[in-house]
Amino acid sequence: MVNTVSGQQNGTVSGQVVDKASGEPLPGATVNWEGQAGKGTITDENGDFTLSSETSSGTLLIRFLGYQSIARDLKEKSKMEGLVFYLSPEEWTLEEVVVSERKPDQNVASTEMGKNVISGQELKRIPALFGEVDLLRGIQLLPGVTTAGEGSTGLFVRGGSADQNLIQIDGAPIYNPSHFFGFFSVFNPDALSDVALYKGTIPAEFGGRVSSLVDISLKEGNTSKIQGEGGIGSISSRLTVDGPLFSDNSSFIVSGRRTYADLFLTFSGNEDIRDNQLYFYDLSGKFMWRKGPQNRFTLSSYYGSDFLGLRGQFGLGWKNWVNSFTWDRQINDRNYLDVSAYYSRYQYLISFSDEENGFDWSNHFAESGVKAAWTYIPGENSELKAGMHGQLYHFAPVNLQGSPDSGIEPLDSHPRTGLQFNLFLAGKTEVSDRLSLEAGLRWGNYQQIGNGINYLYDNDDPQENEQVIDTLEYRLGQRMQAYQGWEPRFSARYRIASGTSLKAGFNRNYQYIQVASNSSAGLPIDRWVPAGRYILPIRGDQVSAGLFQNLMDNRWEVSLEGYYRDFRNIVDLKQGANVLFTDNIETEILTGNGWSYGMEFLLRKNVGKTSGWLSYTWSRVFRKIQGINRGLPYPPRFDRPHDLSLVVSHQLNERLSFSGTFIYTTGIAVTFPVGSYEVDDQRVPLYSEQRNRDRFPDYHRLDLSVTLKNKDKGKWWQGSWNFSVYNAYGRKNPFSYEFTTIYNNDIGFQPGPGEEAASARPGAVMTYLFSVLPSITYNFKF
Repeated sequence: MVNTVSGQQNGTVSGQVVDKASGEPLPGATVNWEGQAGKGTITDENGDFTLSSETSSGTLLIRFLGYQSIARDLKEKSKMEGLVFYLSPEEWTLEEVVVSERKPDQNVASTEMGKNVISGQELKRIPALFGEVDLLRGIQLLPGVTTAGEGSTGLFVRGGSADQNLIQIDGAPIYNPSHFFGFFSVFNPDALSDVALYKGTIPAEFGGRVSSLVDISLKEGNTSKIQGEGGIGSISSRLTVDGPLFSDNSSFIVSGRRTYADLFLTFSGNEDIRDNQLYFYDLSGKFMWRKGPQNRFTLSSYYGSDFLGLRGQFGLGWKNWVNSFTWDRQINDRNYLDVSAYYSRYQYLISFSDEENGFDWSNHFAESGVKAAWTYIPGENSELKAGMHGQLYHFAPVNLQGSPDSGIEPLDSHPRTGLQFNLFLAGKTEVSDRLSLEAGLRWGNYQQIGNGINYLYDNDDPQENEQVIDTLEYRLGQRMQAYQGWEPRFSARYRIASGTSLKAGFNRNYQYIQVASNSSAGLPIDRWVPAGRYILPIRGDQVSAGLFQNLMDNRWEVSLEGYYRDFRNIVDLKQGANVLFTDNIETEILTGNGWSYGMEFLLRKNVGKTSGWLSYTWSRVFRKIQGINRGLPYPPRFDRPHDLSLVVSHQLNERLSFSGTFIYTTGIAVTFPVGSYEVDDQRVPLYSEQRNRDRFPDYHRLDLSVTLKNKDKGKWWQGSWNFSVYNAYGRKNPFSYEFTTIYNNDIGFQPGPGEEAASARPGAVMTYLFSVLPSITYNFKF
């Protein structure tokens, strides 16, 4: 939303507040007329503001936490609109400040619950795997967020699965946000402004997922000069360039990143290794243009690609392409219009070269959408927002083709298309100095449309009767199935004291697409399926309450939140289900309900030489689905009752800084064998019907990093070195267990034909991914 003024009025001034060094806008800065009590405002997400006064001159005071305040005298003949105010970081902060779209006391003053914001600068200070700074790994350190295990960037928020998070870049959703099978996310840290995680009360303008919203903003380019930054690391290199495009009313930023593991493979003396391929790369860009003080346009685009090839015989690749366009217009001082459109496409390809069993297997799906929101501000402490959101989902048929001499038959599948229309209305107001209320209502109408096919089964129950008895064909655009739902949201804040408040809220969401997968960690070939005749939309309800307090002039934040969440129509797979090579997905799944509850504690320091946070979460997650675990409740794999994270950064001096993270979590829930039996002289593990009754050992890890800046000699180039150690004390956290027969106490020994082993016993073999893993990265700015 742009807060610039359309024309000069008596006592009205408008402008933008930006960081003097980087040119980035500073959202949440306060702007006041000196000597006029109560006459002030804050800058919006673009650093813009509009301020009225009874006079046409005076002194403006501009403040932002962690920056030096400035005062600007304005005379009657002074320019009153389109002003730019440059703030410099306070010296004691050494430029390590958090820039976010909020006031310094937002944690206490707002009605928002379950919201956490991480800036791009904070992300860069967190120690990284292979020296590669990662957004999703940073989010995993926040309370209420767990993982599926080592080597996974999947997010499991307050009991929800990974596909129940809406992850979007500048308003456009992204369906597979990971590189390298989940080891890294697709987001280049140099291109990011900040990321906001909503896991409590999600604003009514957002919907489509029942667990959380991860709202990622790309940086805007500097409007005054060309600048750049990048890094050369152990596994990849990156480069970002930004600056003015045609004038100071437009800007650009272009960012790229690529791994070079495949380049090192060519130097191997082993021909089998030399012929392998392993890489990922991503490109992103954002262009901004202001037309007068009322209109602002942005165009964002992201493209990423991964590929793994083994000796020309096997290949697996996947790609994301995401685009968004936004138009922000200020109609007048109280009315604003935001219009956006987006397109997101994901595709993958698997190729296997073999004369008898070779095949090519590919698939893609896409989402297109348009959103319009009108905002009305009747007074300084009230806001009303209304709008619409249209979405089109298209899931292409699975394309499976065998090689010419292969015995593999082509897979006959059909497209699936969903059309969704949403209306939303939300408002918030300050009832009194102590009480603030916010409410929203979202209505969604979803239809599965043709062209397509619905299969019919005995008693209309594909879970019990898998045999198809008939088919119904639908032409293009014809309605196949329809659902609709109301999604109310409500939250309230009551101030106990100036720095302390109590909050409570309720949130309901519907989700009309979900993943049917054998893996909870998220794979490139996960099968997304829309709601239809036999697959119902998920419904998620959440109630939450919390105590929030800020200390020492808002430099410390403390919060304690509790929640209970209820899930309806959750999908899980039958034992031995196959969802990848079938068009009858409804015969492979089971549907039931779930619930989760927990308490989250967060202590956070935002500014100063030492910053960071301590988070602890106690939570439980359960599912209850007929046909699984004898119909009794069971915990999913990502149920981890205890989760503790400590993130600390310290700036020793202008050149040297340290950071570290410590993580401790309960082990993931799994099913271990209860015994074994012999088949054809081979011992086979025996599993009980109880799902996930066992656990891996508890997980813990310490990561450390040191950053040393080169001496500033006044040159245009500034460099720094980052030294990181992942898993500093070498904890062997289990990735998997294999239950097998161990001969002669030698895990790798296998007796040959006619050879007898001195001893044989059943045993478990643990696999872990990483021990102590150092890395080095050279970062630069110009």
